[in-house]
Amino acid sequence: MAWIEALQRAIDYMEEHLLEDITIEEIARVANSSPFHFQRTFSILTDSSVSEYMRRRRLTLAAHELGSTDVKIIDLALKYGYDTPEAFTKAFRRQHGISPSEARKFAGKLNSYGRLGIQVSLKGVEPMQYRVVELEAFEVIGVKESFSYANGENTAGIPKMWGKANHDGTSDFLLCNNNGTVKGLLGVCVDQSKVKEKQMDYWVAAACDGETPDGYSKMEIPASRWAIFEVHGPMPDAIQKVWKQIFTEWFPANGYQHAGTPDLEVYTAGNPTDPDYYSEVWIPVK
Repeated sequence: MAWIEALQRAIDYMEEHLLEDITIEEIARVANSSPFHFQRTFSILTDSSVSEYMRRRRLTLAAHELGSTDVKIIDLALKYGYDTPEAFTKAFRRQHGISPSEARKFAGKLNSYGRLGIQVSLKGVEPMQYRVVELEAFEVIGVKESFSYANGENTAGIPKMWGKANHDGTSDFLLCNNNGTVKGLLGVCVDQSKVKEKQMDYWVAAACDGETPDGYSKMEIPASRWAIFEVHGPMPDAIQKVWKQIFTEWFPANGYQHAGTPDLEVYTAGNPTDPDYYSEVWIPVK
């Protein structure tokens, strides 16, 4: 339950400081987590980045004030973190579909996002199939791109990266050179926030022993104890479902913690849209 309580503390902290310019580092510190892993966990569980959650909540409260007070729109804009009424109006319309002036006249519907709260519910009826293994360090080759995880850039950029790799032959080349410890195409998430603030690297890669081919990069995956979760079903829904189960069911019920090193998604050969497609999630644990 400690993990759940830590996440709730972080959510409460966001709500208490909703009108302040707080950072992901401050929020993650409340949860006793690194910024990278807190943001990643939050987005998996809520399908939203931390910044998006706070933006939605601010604009929800702003809409309530528009309908219940006569405060000037320019003052509301400043209160909720916008430098100009124009920027506020643009963001308000994006969320609610109407302008602040129209909302004040009750001339349309509003989209309200409530405060997040964690509820413990009965789960575990559907079994999670996993195993724990210890592996020595191994090397992967692949292509990588850097993304910001603070504003959700990674969630939009990574699917595009896979689309490009599948289209230009990168995926086929990596599979042909997959002679290392782990079999299959790998999606590798690497926290780079110690080097560059709010940054992560994502690799489309394969385990490979030998020289690095031209046009590709190499990285060592450190020796780890891995919790390896089976995924059965078409992409991306099946693997997203397992990620949520890991954080809502498996971690709270076990004594393991994330080790802080790269995660792996392992995609086997075959058609990823097939209903019986097999893949895996690898999480380094301690």
